[in-house]
Amino acid sequence: MSDKEKKIPLPKEFTEGQLMTQSETLQRNTRQRHLYIGLPKEITLQENRVALVPSSVSTLVAHGHRVVMETGAGEKSKFSDHDYSEAGAEIAYSPEVVYKADVIIKVAPPTLDEIEFMRPNQLLISPLQLPIINAEYIYRLKSKRVIALAMEYIKDDSGYFPIVRIMSEMAGISAMLTAGELLTNTSGGAGVLLGGISGVPSAKVVILGAGIVAEYATRTALGLGAEVRIFDDNIYKLKRIQNQVGRPLYTSALNPVYLERELISAEVVIGAMHSESGRTPIVVSEGMVEKMKDGAVIIDVSIDQGGCFATSRVTSLDRPTFIKHGVIHYCVPNLSSRIARTASIATSNILTPILQRAGDIQSIEKVLFGDYGLRHGVYTYKGCLTNEYLGRRFSIKSTDLDLLITSSL
Repeated sequence: MSDKEKKIPLPKEFTEGQLMTQSETLQRNTRQRHLYIGLPKEITLQENRVALVPSSVSTLVAHGHRVVMETGAGEKSKFSDHDYSEAGAEIAYSPEVVYKADVIIKVAPPTLDEIEFMRPNQLLISPLQLPIINAEYIYRLKSKRVIALAMEYIKDDSGYFPIVRIMSEMAGISAMLTAGELLTNTSGGAGVLLGGISGVPSAKVVILGAGIVAEYATRTALGLGAEVRIFDDNIYKLKRIQNQVGRPLYTSALNPVYLERELISAEVVIGAMHSESGRTPIVVSEGMVEKMKDGAVIIDVSIDQGGCFATSRVTSLDRPTFIKHGVIHYCVPNLSSRIARTASIATSNILTPILQRAGDIQSIEKVLFGDYGLRHGVYTYKGCLTNEYLGRRFSIKSTDLDLLITSSL
């Protein structure tokens, strides 16, 4: 066979461009954006928690991020300035220094005075406690052109609310233990033991909602020997809570007739409703509360979203209760602040991966654009209100966040 016959014919497109000048391609590394994070000291609502604990600060600093905290910010959670300093945080002795950071993280909404320290394009991560904010709060954030993100509205990849979930676990346990204490004579209650003893019936507990708060409140109540009734309009949640608890429970849809009948004979009522975007619906009217026993206890865990009792109003840890129609009301929005160290570690565990992920991307706009869960928590963005419920409540124009982010990319 000749050499000519051995040659394999190649298409022209594979050979005709070989002698032409080729463009040189170089690898381009994306520069990581290190975050500058500020932790102010909480000054409102007897708040004892801190958003980041020393172990989380150590992780963030090891990834190249800068953390500055106000002196004493962790003291009420039993974390000293020395603990934070050893973890790599910078200790500041005035709030003005802390508010120079690009990302401000708080476990209570900023006061109007604190908002004055802020500047345009700064990212604020804090709860949005609906009962204590007003139109002026929204206008101040808008005027500062701050990107404000509500912790309790952040979603994870599964569509759940991780901050709400972990706080709900603590709130459910803490609510039942608090109710047991408030039922005693020394706290002004009816003098009833939450769990029954031989020959004496146990207390009746009514729980509104069948989410995480309800699950952990139910576990605690049953463990103490109480009788539990659970109400929710979501039948799937009622099935789920029975499966999670592992035993048959008295459950019902939110039928006013059945609900009123149980409230009249209840010693404890726990409000454990949660709204995904706005105010919690009121499911117990003032007339129903009037028919409850004297010395009965209402604990409205939903108060941070407005409360689900018509008689609820915000209280604080120094004066946590009030009596209306003979019923003791406990309506503290930061219930987990009573167990500040545990609550701080739990919050920090959720926020740290979010902050690390944000540091891997060059701009906060790109972080929000690629993460629907974080985007769901944003309520003001560079001078615009983006939460439709807040717009209706305060008669302020709201704008769709997706349009704003797309236009700024």
